[in-house]
Amino acid sequence: MAAKMPRITLYTAPGCGHCRQLRDLLRRSHVPFQEQDVTRNRRAEAEFRRLGARGVPVLVVGRERVDGFDPRRLRRVLRQAGFAVD
Repeated sequence: MAAKMPRITLYTAPGCGHCRQLRDLLRRSHVPFQEQDVTRNRRAEAEFRRLGARGVPVLVVGRERVDGFDPRRLRRVLRQAGFAVD
């Protein structure tokens, strides 16, 4: 039986260059994710605040969280979650 992949949520805001870079990395790597715009979605904003995050992007992979755009850390977290990331 295959291992269940973790839920992946990307918290973003319009005009955020690092958000765009992170979104592009996920798409290029065929990583399924839900994007939540914290400026337009009240529930997403509330979740973002509960995380104690201070800025976007924030990527949540299962129980792991990556703040900002740190390609090395992002790739490590995604690989540990079972994704083949370039």
